[in-house]
Amino acid sequence: MSQRQILQVFEQYQKARTQFVQTVADLAARPQNTETLQNAGVMSLLRPLLLDAVPTIQQTAALALGRLANYNDDLAEAVVKGDILPQLVYSLAEQNTQRFYKKAAAFVLRAVAKHSPELAQAVVDCGALDALVISLEEFDPGVKEAAAWAISYIARHNAQLSQAVVDAGVVPLLVLCIQEPEIALKRVAASALSDIAKHSPELAQTVVDTGAIAHLAQMILNPDAKLKRQVFSALSQIAKHSVDVAEMVVEAEIFPAALVCLKDPDEYVRKNVATLIREITKHTPELSQIIVNVGGVAAVIDYLGDSKGNVRLPGIMMLGYVATHSENLAMAVIVSKGVPQLSICLEEEQEDHIKAATAWAFGQIGRHTPEHAKSVAVANVFPKLLNLYLDTESSEDLQAKAKKALKSVLQKCTYLPALEPLLYEAPSNILKHVICQFSKVLPHDSKARRLFVTSGGLKKVQEIKAEPGSAIQEYIFAINNCYPEEIVRYYSPGYSETLLERIDNYQPV
Repeated sequence: MSQRQILQVFEQYQKARTQFVQTVADLAARPQNTETLQNAGVMSLLRPLLLDAVPTIQQTAALALGRLANYNDDLAEAVVKGDILPQLVYSLAEQNTQRFYKKAAAFVLRAVAKHSPELAQAVVDCGALDALVISLEEFDPGVKEAAAWAISYIARHNAQLSQAVVDAGVVPLLVLCIQEPEIALKRVAASALSDIAKHSPELAQTVVDTGAIAHLAQMILNPDAKLKRQVFSALSQIAKHSVDVAEMVVEAEIFPAALVCLKDPDEYVRKNVATLIREITKHTPELSQIIVNVGGVAAVIDYLGDSKGNVRLPGIMMLGYVATHSENLAMAVIVSKGVPQLSICLEEEQEDHIKAATAWAFGQIGRHTPEHAKSVAVANVFPKLLNLYLDTESSEDLQAKAKKALKSVLQKCTYLPALEPLLYEAPSNILKHVICQFSKVLPHDSKARRLFVTSGGLKKVQEIKAEPGSAIQEYIFAINNCYPEEIVRYYSPGYSETLLERIDNYQPV
């Protein structure tokens, strides 16, 4: 056989390998093919091609493996069991490896790590973090991006994996990445910082100590929506852990500029901004007051009017947290027309967890003083809360929160027109709070006493069957003592029959 014929054989072999990996990579891109490929033993066929002398064959084999592993955890596990990860890690760490192959190798690591903590741990155990750190120091932004993405997918699972990422020295390199000009790299690096910071105060502090807050704060008004999503997510995950780090986020002077993003066209940007504000306001009255002073409450109320569904949830909770801290902060929510907007949310939303959060927020707003309670009462919130509490279709959490909110606001409410309908509808455990409020107000208000009689309230109270010696009986006695004895008798059950008997027994002179 001539030299030319030998070369032709090698060329044909190379073409066959190239065609094979390219076809498998294309087939792996479509989920319907993955099971067939797995059953055909494609993993064992691709593994030796990762060591192929031809770079394009190497990277296409890695791409195919990544696509397969990305599909489900069974295929990702097959990659781990096939002893493929050590080879990928070795190639990542090699200085001479082509950048396209490094990107494909990092993609495989990400695809395996994303499915579960166990698979992510398998990626860590094969030494991937050190190799990914080396990739983060590469000149090529695409390699950095692929490495940051894999790190993000490892860190997101739990604190232990995040700590492993931190111990590998990743965080300072991610902070450098968010300062790079490439938007895609900034996005993924911010996402990775978010995934690291979310698990514990200690991990968040590690991110803070590298100066991440200042660099993230500079990007809040970047025109790229996907970048803003990740920036606000990272700031939220940092701020949620403690007062100190929340103060550091506020001190980065992101307000009031960040409030503009509550009107961003991107739904996730809006939600992440609202989440950030919620995580800040929950900590202290002082932090809540800062948000109120920059117009944050009014901005969030507008945001609730422009949103629907789960996007509303952080805004609803933010109003509740602000109102929790003090009478004045609760009044700031009321003055900004927060109660009518929350009432709309309670009517419109279908999900029980959103209704539960709204009920909780009403409880925080109305529980302070009679004036606060009246603002909730005049919005006709009591019947809605009562219906949610009594509805057997409501979740346990919704029922509990509706009941608690109703009780806490009722105990402060002296606005009788809102209380009276509850005399006819409320069960005994709620009714006692309603009767209690009447027993407090009626002794001091003659106009209310008269209205209570003409509206049928006094008659209804006489019909309540109270246990002897119970609190509700004491309240009824207190109400009855506000009226002449004959009036009370007149409205008591059976009094008309007593009068008829007297007529029957009466002998005219």
